[in-house]
Amino acid sequence: MLKRSFRFTAAAAWALAACTLLAASASAQPVPLRMLCSNGMRAVVEELKPELERAGGQPLAIEFGTSAGVRQKIESGAAFDVAVLTVEVIDGLAKGGKVVPESVGALGRSAVGVGVRASAPLPDLKTPDAVKKTFLDAKSVTWVGAGAARVQVDKMLRALGIADAVAAKLALAQSVEESLGRVADGKSDLTVMLASEILPAKGVKYAGPFPEQFASYVSFAGAVGAGTISRAAAARVVAALHAPASASAYAAKGMELTR
Repeated sequence: MLKRSFRFTAAAAWALAACTLLAASASAQPVPLRMLCSNGMRAVVEELKPELERAGGQPLAIEFGTSAGVRQKIESGAAFDVAVLTVEVIDGLAKGGKVVPESVGALGRSAVGVGVRASAPLPDLKTPDAVKKTFLDAKSVTWVGAGAARVQVDKMLRALGIADAVAAKLALAQSVEESLGRVADGKSDLTVMLASEILPAKGVKYAGPFPEQFASYVSFAGAVGAGTISRAAAARVVAALHAPASASAYAAKGMELTR
C-alpha cells in the first residue's frame, strides 16, 4: 500500500513538473506587438511583415481598416503598440497624446486612381474631359465612404461639374473589400481608391491615376502607441518600415517610399 502510494505521488509530481515546464515555455513566447494599420498600407505591411517582426523581435498582430475607422477605435481606448495611418490622422493622434510625438515617422504615399473589372477595357483618364466622360458613361461607380481617397474624388467631381450626376449612381461601400468586390462582380463599373489598394486585388485591375490637374496622393506615417509597454520594439518596427531596403516593396505595391 505504501509503495502504491509512493508511485502515485511520484507520478503526480512528474505530471506537475511537466505542466510547470509547459507553462514556463508558453510564458517565454514573445508577446505579439499589436499594429493598427490603414488599408492603404496593407499590401506593403504584409509584404514586409517578416522583416518587421525581425526588427521588433516580436511577432505582429495586425488589424487593418480605414484610417478614420482606426482613429475612432484608438480614441475609444483600443490598445495598440504601433499605428500606421494617414499623416493627418497620425498628427491628430500625436496632438491628442495617443501616440508618442517624437516617434512619428513618414513612410510612403500612394496615388489616388481608378480600378475596373479585370476583363473590362481600360478607361481613358488622360484629360479632364476624358475623365468626365468616363464617369458619366459608367452605369455604377463605387468607393469607400470613409476611405482616404474620398475627399480628393469629391473635390474632382465638383470641379468637373458632375458631382450630382455621379452621386445618383454611386454605391458607397463600407470597406475596401466591398468596393473592390462590386467591381470584380460587375455590379459597379469602376472604383476610386489608392493604387496600393487596387493593385493587389483579384478580379480588378488598376486603370491609372487621374491627369495632372486632379492628381492627388495620400501619405502615411507610423508611430508608437503612447500606452505601449514595448516602446523600443515598436520604434524598431516603425524604423524598419522606412528603411531604404523596403523601397522595392513599396514600389511593387503601387507606393513611393518617402525620402
